[in-house]
Amino acid sequence: MPTTWPPRVSRCSRICGGSSPVSEYRSPLLALPGAVEGDAPDTGVAAHYGSIVAEQRRLIAGEAFVDLSHRDVFTVTGPDRLSWLHALTTQHLESLAPNVPTEVLLLTPQGRIEHAFSGIDDGENVFRAHTEPGAGAAVVEFLDRMRFMSRVEVALDPSTAVIGTATGWQFVDRAELAGLPDRLGAPVGTWAHEALRIEQGMPRFGLDTDDRTIPNEVGLLNVAVHMDKGCYRGQETVARVYNLGRPPRRLVRLLLDGSVEHLPPHGSEVMLDDKVVGTVGSSARHHELGPIALAIVKRNVDPSATVIADGVAATQEVIVDPDAGLHVRAAR
Repeated sequence: MPTTWPPRVSRCSRICGGSSPVSEYRSPLLALPGAVEGDAPDTGVAAHYGSIVAEQRRLIAGEAFVDLSHRDVFTVTGPDRLSWLHALTTQHLESLAPNVPTEVLLLTPQGRIEHAFSGIDDGENVFRAHTEPGAGAAVVEFLDRMRFMSRVEVALDPSTAVIGTATGWQFVDRAELAGLPDRLGAPVGTWAHEALRIEQGMPRFGLDTDDRTIPNEVGLLNVAVHMDKGCYRGQETVARVYNLGRPPRRLVRLLLDGSVEHLPPHGSEVMLDDKVVGTVGSSARHHELGPIALAIVKRNVDPSATVIADGVAATQEVIVDPDAGLHVRAAR
């Protein structure tokens, strides 16, 4: 079973209207008994190992890990790395403590989310981060263009992989992936990880966001956006919507009708009174909540209304308040 890194990529119509590349990487953990490979964007790793509900429970209990080795990893090295990233991004990074995970966004000048990554600094010389499968090269290219006179270097990191646990994510040596079950127990698939992420209301870049999404709409203020730092690209839009309130759209969690067998796929229209009011991002089957999804809907959609997603009735749970802003905090 071939394992190549950096991976070759092909195009996928499922995410961002066909603009997002899909990796041809295949994890060595797909050789384990029962492994079923995931669909895009999670090809190359297992969606599940044959026991979906039990896998979620094991992950919550801290008895398992999830293989996220298809995600792209990159490094920023050099003495200016944190102050430089601090100036470019939405996050307060210049005084980031060693070994503290953080969520980071890069915005367009209009405040729309252009790149998203999660990272950690070693306190010595390396900030290491991971992003969506196939998205690493674009992030590295953007950051490399912005180096100017700063003492930093940016590069993809082919020797490092990501795994998920009940408490978050961590980096491991890619060469050690095949041996991880001997140390950490049998892995679970990405379906378990995604179900818990959707339950937590945490949006995934490229699935639950589009090229118009601003951080205010998806509950990322004070998560990936620090509200008390200096200027960065796109800050004006974030600050204006925060100060005035009422973001144009809002992220909701949908509790789907469990009597319907299928889950609304990514990109499904969310309907109310025969009108399109939003779009489904990601969906999953949760071991307690049943079928659930994240969707972005228009701000003025009544939060108490039952909506229809790909023919499936759903009630809404508020993640971002319709009036979210300075005086109304995002709910989780």
